[in-house]
Amino acid sequence: MKRTLFLIVFAAITLLSNAQTWIWYPGDYEIWLGNEMNNRRTERGAFFPPFWKMDSHYVLVEFSKKVELAIPEEIEIAVEGKFNIKLDGKLQFGMPHKFMLPAGKHNLNIKVWNQSTPPAIFVNGKTVHSDGSWKVTYEDKEWIDESGKASDTSATVYMDAASNNFNNPSTPPSAFKLAIEPVKAVKREKKNDGELIDFGKETFGFIQLKGLQGIGNIHIYYGESPEEALDTKYCETLDRIKVAGTTITDEALDVTSKLTDIYTLGNSKAFRYVYIVKDSGVELQDVSMLYEYKPEVKRGSFRCNDEEVNKMWEVGAYTMQLTTREFFIDGIKRDRWVWSGDAIQSYLMNYYLFFDAETVKSNIWLLRGKDPVTSHTNTIMDYTFYWFLSIYDYYQFTGDKHFIEQVYPRMQTMMDYVLSRTNKNGMVEGLTGDWVFVDWADGYMDKHGELSYEQILFCKSLETMSLCAKLVKNNPDISKYDGLSMNLRSKLEPAFWNETKKALVHNRIDGYQKDAVTRYANMFAIFFNYLSPEKQQIIKKSVLMNDSIMKITTPYMRFYELEALCALGEQTAVMKEMKDYWGGMLREGATTFWEKYNPTDKGAQHLAMYGRPYGKSLCHAWGASPIYLLGKYYLGIQPAKAGYSEYSITPSLGGLTWMEGTVPTPNGSVHLFMNAKSIKVKASQGKGTLTIVSVSKPKASIGTFEKLKDNRYRLLIDTPEEVTVTYRQ
Repeated sequence: MKRTLFLIVFAAITLLSNAQTWIWYPGDYEIWLGNEMNNRRTERGAFFPPFWKMDSHYVLVEFSKKVELAIPEEIEIAVEGKFNIKLDGKLQFGMPHKFMLPAGKHNLNIKVWNQSTPPAIFVNGKTVHSDGSWKVTYEDKEWIDESGKASDTSATVYMDAASNNFNNPSTPPSAFKLAIEPVKAVKREKKNDGELIDFGKETFGFIQLKGLQGIGNIHIYYGESPEEALDTKYCETLDRIKVAGTTITDEALDVTSKLTDIYTLGNSKAFRYVYIVKDSGVELQDVSMLYEYKPEVKRGSFRCNDEEVNKMWEVGAYTMQLTTREFFIDGIKRDRWVWSGDAIQSYLMNYYLFFDAETVKSNIWLLRGKDPVTSHTNTIMDYTFYWFLSIYDYYQFTGDKHFIEQVYPRMQTMMDYVLSRTNKNGMVEGLTGDWVFVDWADGYMDKHGELSYEQILFCKSLETMSLCAKLVKNNPDISKYDGLSMNLRSKLEPAFWNETKKALVHNRIDGYQKDAVTRYANMFAIFFNYLSPEKQQIIKKSVLMNDSIMKITTPYMRFYELEALCALGEQTAVMKEMKDYWGGMLREGATTFWEKYNPTDKGAQHLAMYGRPYGKSLCHAWGASPIYLLGKYYLGIQPAKAGYSEYSITPSLGGLTWMEGTVPTPNGSVHLFMNAKSIKVKASQGKGTLTIVSVSKPKASIGTFEKLKDNRYRLLIDTPEEVTVTYRQ
């Protein structure tokens, strides 16, 4: 990576702790890094940029810190960009890598300009160092009048500096790269005019060619399936290189370099199979790869008596591992982009697998971008609403109130944009430039007028605005969004409930209900608790368990459909659905979960999508849903208060004989074992409640159960020791 504006000190910097870190303007590094990643997509060697408006970082940023020193202190400074230093408003000479701060109270300002990468600084001293206590602004509103007097900066809006654990002064944020490790192929076989290389499972990385020599061309065709790799005309991704004695040229990147014993292609790809066709004048000894990945620790776990379910969890975890990169991306072969609807599901699965809070925040910043707002997130109306919802979810799981304070101004302007596009009924409908997505459906879905699904997401987003306004103590916004959400919610049932159909209809045009009923609004209304318990049970029968209603064939919306059924206590039925659906992919040979799966498809039909024979992604983040469902609705563990200061456990075997698993928390974990007679719980953080069903009063090794109703009992857990429970089903 080229960095034309990089001044840094490599020597004489003291050993670092987590206190010192690179800092930047909030969201800027995330937007820059996202632009770098989102623009790596290619389609058969052609550059393929994102569909939506792209923002950039602020190129001039001021970093400031008030310091108070008993004795003078020397600080060492590393900067990405050109910079100046002011002490108490006085400009200092040059761009010093070391600077002596005198004793006393002082205002320290470092102003950085960088057009190519986000302005960032690293400051290290005995007591003064760069961290989140620094203030940053992209406009200091300074001027100097004709007398030479400088203005004050009272009109400036300052943010807290952002960081992401870049604690080495010699490795600036823009130098970040994913980890790599060598991996060998598991099988090579001659096919037609070339050789088919099998790496054993879906993977991601850089192909390496060993022992290249001669003169001629090599064509490399990638595939998630052998059919795709062997189809040189229609495979989604490929590379072409030219060997000319001592040099080699990558035609896609237009780069010529010296030929070495092992040549590594410059663009990472997703594949399991690689088909290599070379001219007769070229010799090739071996083919391997550098696996590219983000190191993540699997802090969550799940095991049970059913080996197919265990494999389902492991394949889901591997799918998440591959799609967790600089950001949570959709799929590794085709888009490699950050989509908000995909991302919110990745966040939820992440909370039960890695608990990587930093990557969640990075996604949220990237998806929001900068003001002014000129379109929906990813241009998709529903994806804007998922962006709002993901922020309060993040707070609930992490307890990170500071992030809410930082991102709230961008929530306000995003919601202002949404409100500016509502109709006379205070509802949203697709306008020019809006993509109303909902789902990939195997039948016709009307996207016109007021969709009940969109109104439910809109209403929940307004409620989310109110909740976040309470956290930042913005009383006018609390009143505003409470009023808007209550007004819209009061309209939902009158507008969309159809007593004859016993369901919420799909849409309304010009105030009149249309006939279609789809699953989407109905299932969201259940787990948002927008309908009475009686109507929720009615919907379960009339919609969710009604095969005459258009079926969902994407893991994306199966996620929510099965969550709605779990919320209604149908874990046994959901277990069967998971085994049929995700188990069906496993039986088709999946090593990662797919973008879409229709059990009625056969053979190559499983590979096709978007009118292309291999357009479907066979490693798609939203396919990993079982991780979330098994953690939240079978282990039954979730935060009851922000950051797991209190947690709740409502376990359900759902047809299993036994199960055990661990759910990560911000500062620990909650572990549960359960069979038909006993439960064991051990939590290293917070206090919680265990709620179970038993025909008689359960007994606990610590504490006493209280009886609720319908054979339900609750136990308060306020100990780090393991609690053992005996009960009767």
